[in-house]
Amino acid sequence: MKIEKIKLNHLRMPLVSAFETSFGRATMRESIILQIYSEGLIGIGECVADHDPGYAYETTGTAWHILTDFLLPLIIEKRINSPEEFQGMVAGVRGHLMAKAGLEMAIWDLLGKSNGKSLKELLKGERNKVQVGVSVGIQDSPQVLANVVEGYLAKGYSRIKLKIKPGRDVKDTIFIRRKFPDLLLQVDANSAYSPETAQNLLEIDNCNLLMIEQPLFEDDLWEHHKLQKQFKTAICLDESILSTHHARAAIEMEACRIINIKAGRVGGLREAIAVHNICMENGIKNWCGGMLETGIGRASNLALASLPNFCLPGDISASDRYYKQDITNESFSLNSDSTINVPDGIGLGVTLNGKALKNYTLKDAIYGK
Repeated sequence: MKIEKIKLNHLRMPLVSAFETSFGRATMRESIILQIYSEGLIGIGECVADHDPGYAYETTGTAWHILTDFLLPLIIEKRINSPEEFQGMVAGVRGHLMAKAGLEMAIWDLLGKSNGKSLKELLKGERNKVQVGVSVGIQDSPQVLANVVEGYLAKGYSRIKLKIKPGRDVKDTIFIRRKFPDLLLQVDANSAYSPETAQNLLEIDNCNLLMIEQPLFEDDLWEHHKLQKQFKTAICLDESILSTHHARAAIEMEACRIINIKAGRVGGLREAIAVHNICMENGIKNWCGGMLETGIGRASNLALASLPNFCLPGDISASDRYYKQDITNESFSLNSDSTINVPDGIGLGVTLNGKALKNYTLKDAIYGK
């Protein structure tokens, strides 16, 4: 496939409700949408970097810079026939995995369209629908949190993830567990704790949680190894796993029992599959994390989560959990069994809503002829 031109749209979309984590409170979500033109086809992708460098160092600003000044010049007017070829062409650009993942997603979409196959087929996924849950941000009080959780349970979600941080952890978690004793429940710290302050989390070790996600600093596998030894609850790593190298190291030092896979975080679907395979070989469970994606990234996540080792519910909630109007013509809804169907159309299986895309665009640009 010859890459003829690439269009970028920098978006800002209002969230249905504010979403608070240990690193801040968001009412808007930014992203970069990519359209790659090749031989009469258009592949679409989403770069999941956001406005602020809270979750990761990449932002929409840095991603736009890296894409336009470094990555796009490497591939425009070149032939790319596989994600492996693409990754080889951009290997000289160190890091900036979210920028690379957005481009790679669009290339996967092109491959599906050119071969008449869905992304699930290309990835060799096995499920037609995947188990999902919902992530609940920090609320004003435990009772308000319980009310929000109850609302999501009424909508049909069977697994709840609570965002936590020091001072908003033990009391909230115990309150929810007592109110909903049979709920599939997990907590997510987003690297908010030190090895010392994480000792407070031992108070929720008897809450029958699915996992405690990323309690410590993102670059500290060794301290996670020591912390996991103290807990009967599984530690799950998210921000710490940027590649297969990190996954292998975490598994060998027993730093976790579960790994959350986000394709954007590890540089694309190709690397996400490799991390999945390493985990499956070593008996480490996976689930698919979310980054408040539009329908584009949500379609990609659903296809990824159809792989066999994604055996825990993912953060791939229904479209209306996040946006009143998405930028895809297709939306994703929750089934009665807390699942969402995996798209079966060619490529990602979604198409752009041009009017919505224009409404949310802060700036756009076209590169190539």
